Amino acid sequence: MAETTYTAFTSKPKKQQVTARLIVRRVKRLKPEAIPEGQGTLFDTWRYHGAFTNSPLSLADAERDHRRHAVVEQAIADVKNGPFAHAPSGHFQPNAAWLALAALAHNLTRAAGALASAFHAKATTGTIRDHLINVPARLARSARRLTLHLPERWPWRDDFTQFFDLAHAPPPAVEKP
Repeated sequence: MAETTYTAFTSKPKKQQVTARLIVRRVKRLKPEAIPEGQGTLFDTWRYHGAFTNSPLSLADAERDHRRHAVVEQAIADVKNGPFAHAPSGHFQPNAAWLALAALAHNLTRAAGALASAFHAKATTGTIRDHLINVPARLARSARRLTLHLPERWPWRDDFTQFFDLAHAPPPAVEKP
């Protein structure tokens, strides 16, 4: 990690310019082969993350706080991309109820992704909705039983089946002492 003093918005008038700390963290690139072809890079083995802050914290603490804040911002963006995209009202009480339901739906969607596969455990809720909830399937009834027919070459068939089997499995038996 390194830091320097930096002035942002230098094209703006003096009173709108901000001088603060620029913190840069270097992270080893896990998959250097993932760089798109034709996209030459100067440093293939490292990625650089910058944070512009006026925090009085030490370098390590300010950088750690920035990463924590980024995780929270990502979770908020994920909820806004889903059920809380449009608050139902201009009044507090209906919006508070909607937010509670949005948080519940977000947590259930993330749990479904974690049950489905390692990929979906890390995916955004939008991806989980597109892959596992908006299922291109049809229901058929025969002999008083419902059968779910999934497309044959659907790429998320195994993930959906694993999630469905885990979600509908009977609870484990509890032995009494």
